[in-house]
Amino acid sequence: MISPFLLTDFYKTIHHMCYAEGMTKLVSYWTPRMSRKEDMHKVVMFGLQPFLKKYLIEYFNDNFFSRDKEEVISEYKRVISKTMGDIASDTKHIEALHDLGYLPIQIKAVEEGSRVNIKTPMIEITNTHEDFPWLVNYLETFMSCNIWQPMTSATIAYRYREIVEKYFELTVDKGEVKRACGDFSMRGFSSIESAEISASAHLLSFVGTATIPAITYLEEYYNANLDEEVIGVGTPSTEHSVMCSYGEDEFSPYKRLITEVFPKGPLSIVSDTYDYWNVITSILPTLKEEILNRDGKVIIRGDSGDPVKIICGDKNSEKDSDEYKGTVELLWDIFGGEVNSKGYKVLNPKIGTIYGDSITVERCEEICKGLEEKGFAVNNCTFGIGSYTYQYNTRDTFGFALKATHAVINNEEKFIFKAPKTDKDNFKKSQKGMCYVYKEGEDILYKDELTIEEQAKYKDNLLELVFKDGKLIKDYSLDEIRNRLHGNF
Repeated sequence: MISPFLLTDFYKTIHHMCYAEGMTKLVSYWTPRMSRKEDMHKVVMFGLQPFLKKYLIEYFNDNFFSRDKEEVISEYKRVISKTMGDIASDTKHIEALHDLGYLPIQIKAVEEGSRVNIKTPMIEITNTHEDFPWLVNYLETFMSCNIWQPMTSATIAYRYREIVEKYFELTVDKGEVKRACGDFSMRGFSSIESAEISASAHLLSFVGTATIPAITYLEEYYNANLDEEVIGVGTPSTEHSVMCSYGEDEFSPYKRLITEVFPKGPLSIVSDTYDYWNVITSILPTLKEEILNRDGKVIIRGDSGDPVKIICGDKNSEKDSDEYKGTVELLWDIFGGEVNSKGYKVLNPKIGTIYGDSITVERCEEICKGLEEKGFAVNNCTFGIGSYTYQYNTRDTFGFALKATHAVINNEEKFIFKAPKTDKDNFKKSQKGMCYVYKEGEDILYKDELTIEEQAKYKDNLLELVFKDGKLIKDYSLDEIRNRLHGNF
């Protein structure tokens, strides 16, 4: 494991020499500066706590403060001198920090699980020792690459929850919204760490997941306890290799799976390996009694084609054909069900459907709307959300950045800010001075251009102390974050 001071961009390593002389304090704010996602104008605060625990505490202690000073300095100097030159490889600032023995950093943040308006600062970071103002923005890259992903995924998951919640209220009288969407994204992520971070963010809004490491991640970093609460649930499911192992005989695997292998409990069976519509209209009817007498739900999973048409039907197909009716209506024709108190059809509880391929935010809403228009409750289908949704994003999806806004130089407070004239939309314009973050109705807004003393007068500042001098001050639980985000998870 390398020194944390090598876990950054090259240019950060020389900034301690470049700041204005006499600077003893620097304050920076982490802010979502824009949204590139439709109908997502607030960002969910999530993912800072694991960074504090795993990196600012554990990693710094194990790989810097607890290591031999000469070893740490030698490692750093070797890399920087051979890549940036001798001037850049100055180590006096790092030696001084090692001698100090702790990380002189203070971090304040809005509560995890809060939804923060675009352009409102979410995190404040500053130094607590006047010799180390350079350390504040040195941590920017290290912090950014660890926290933009969970915030982005949590925000997107919240949007799915908004959509299904809207249609649940309209069409469902029995059913849990938190079971409407599952996370299928792990195989599409760039690393185990990024997968578990994103999948944990999904679990703020839902409980369905295929990503096992998200469970232990939330136990380790968010005080969750699998023995005492529902962190996430998986569903026994087949894949195409299982179905293909039987050859093109599609009857045998269905009968064996539902009567011998999983005779009870939920079982999701991928059904498009060969002939999806034939499975539904020919094979399922021959197994109707076994399915209805089974203690549990058989879930039919489509995995190819247009998800909206597969679930809701294709209005452009031949009238009353399988394609025209779609999965939910065909299952209704075979297994029946009941009409709920809101007047919508609900499939027999022994049968259901899931679709886990290409379910974008837009398609999720299309399917919900399509089912509602056909008179079916939305909980007849569950949705799998994949890596296209959760991985196909960047730090710029919500324009996250950590920018310096306030400094103390030669004992004088200075408002520092970025406002490029070439930035016509003011996307890159930063705050000035100290910030006060407050709630107004359903919005979280801010006031800037404050001195340190002026900011301190706002006792209701939503930026709360979470980390100071190498120690965690605030320790959130998964349960409180979920309930803060959704009122009542």
